[in-house]
Amino acid sequence: MGTVIVAVVLIVIVVLAVGSSLKHMKGEGGCCGGGGEIKESKKLDAPKIGEKQITIEGMHCDHCKNSVERAVNKIDGVVCKVNLRKKKAKISYSSEVSDEALKQAVESAGFQVLSIEKVK
Repeated sequence: MGTVIVAVVLIVIVVLAVGSSLKHMKGEGGCCGGGGEIKESKKLDAPKIGEKQITIEGMHCDHCKNSVERAVNKIDGVVCKVNLRKKKAKISYSSEVSDEALKQAVESAGFQVLSIEKVK
């Protein structure tokens, strides 16, 4: 009887772990210790003069998304909005910003920049 109870408990644990892993791989839930946090959105102080799009590798959850947005938004004259599912960040800027500065900000948050393209 004791063996049956232990087996049932182990099966329940495995089912919960698989469910959590599937959510993590879809970019849902609060992995990395902080998905779902409330944050203020940054707005440009001057008129937008351009947009860039960054393709980013390594983001899995809202916490990752927020980390990238916070890192890029520290740059003056720049606003970042991340699309987690597409693994892309849209950068709007009111003053020129170099690709190197954007890459450095994303990589300082712990993610890999695959490409940076100017949006027309």
